[in-house]
Amino acid sequence: MKSGDQVNITIISVGKIKEKYLKNAIGEYSKRLSRYCKLNFVEVSDEKAPENLSDTEMKSIKDKEGEGILKNIKEGSHVIALDIQGKMISSEDFAKKLNSLGIQGRSNIVFIIGGSLGISKNVLSRADYKLSFSPMTFPHQLMKVILLEQVYRGFRINRGEPYHK
Repeated sequence: MKSGDQVNITIISVGKIKEKYLKNAIGEYSKRLSRYCKLNFVEVSDEKAPENLSDTEMKSIKDKEGEGILKNIKEGSHVIALDIQGKMISSEDFAKKLNSLGIQGRSNIVFIIGGSLGISKNVLSRADYKLSFSPMTFPHQLMKVILLEQVYRGFRINRGEPYHK
């Protein structure tokens, strides 16, 4: 990616971050990333999900959250959904992916972090790429921090800057 190119990264996530330590980490990575890209956060309301939901109720909640997500995806954006069923790649390959999107002129990248029940089928079908960080499940609030760290690491790798070990 040429250094003059402005990459716009939007992270659309379900639910608000309430924990101060997570807000601090997000703030720190946002500050670090400001040298490399324009970062935008969109928080979509999470639906109340009581225990013991039927499959129909789970689908309904994911669909409602999905509508909120889809409304916030701008035309022409390259959408990467974080999905446990997605492809697992190394930090280096993630950096290459970010770089190749920039070379292709895809400077609007949207990452989607679903709610506690996951991401709706409609959102997954809109995604250009499905990325998995692990077969493990993480709290979606913590996933935002992990994603920001990997995006930051990716920019550092692509610029040949020290950080990556």
